[in-house]
Amino acid sequence: MNEAKANIHCSSHDSNHVLHENVAEQIVCADNLSMMAALPDASIDLVYIDPPFMTNTTRSSSNGQKYDDRWAGGIDEYRAFLRIRLVAIHRLLRESGTIYVHVDPRVSHHVRLLLDEKFGAENFLNELIWSYRTGGISKKWFGRKHDTILVYAKALGKHTFNIQRDGAYRTDGLKHDETGRPFKQTTKGRLYFNADGPAVTDVWEIPFLSTVSLERTGYPTQKPEALLERIIRASSRPGDVVADFFCGSGTTLAVAKRMGRKWLGCDASEEAVKIAVSRLGRVETMVGLG
Repeated sequence: MNEAKANIHCSSHDSNHVLHENVAEQIVCADNLSMMAALPDASIDLVYIDPPFMTNTTRSSSNGQKYDDRWAGGIDEYRAFLRIRLVAIHRLLRESGTIYVHVDPRVSHHVRLLLDEKFGAENFLNELIWSYRTGGISKKWFGRKHDTILVYAKALGKHTFNIQRDGAYRTDGLKHDETGRPFKQTTKGRLYFNADGPAVTDVWEIPFLSTVSLERTGYPTQKPEALLERIIRASSRPGDVVADFFCGSGTTLAVAKRMGRKWLGCDASEEAVKIAVSRLGRVETMVGLG
């Protein structure tokens, strides 16, 4: 896709009249509630959102972009803001769908209760820990070097999930047979391991974006593509619709496109949408990725 063919709409209020008839392959610059209201029921397979973290600060990037995360009404205002959006997302997810909500330990317990309330505690899948190493230490507590990603199915057992494998086995005495398959010799014979590596668990060691990373767009809350790639591989299939209603610089959308998924994005920041559009124009789709 090049920029000229992108379905890009900017509206500060009602997006009902700007959404293209095709649900996917478009970005809307608007309040995400108005965008979601214009979408049909059960039209999305996977939702990842990286909403405000309630840091009560204004975050700035090196190129001057700012992101305001202040809440005059405190946690009650924040919870009300997120609750109504989770209700809208629940309507939009297909029965096989999954939602990933990326927050941090300051509010993760509040957000989990909101997700239990709408999606049902029985549909809880994981509390993922994204662990990373960045600069800075504290003399008053252990270094806070992780985010929390809460994962819920629309309907447990009907949801899409593809086991992910990565890393090396931590097993003494591991050998490889003549075809290269790893195994361990036991008293009952060879115990074989999956050649693709161990299954990924709920703690993810993925590097934070460095200040010199080629992925950097300058957007202050940008997440690494490797993080979204794992999420999209695990909870969608080629051709599925992947949505991000706080899309920022477009990481989710760019990765979804590269992996052969349909994408749908929204952000209230016109500057963020411009960055995302430019980024999508540079993505080469890789067909057949699972």
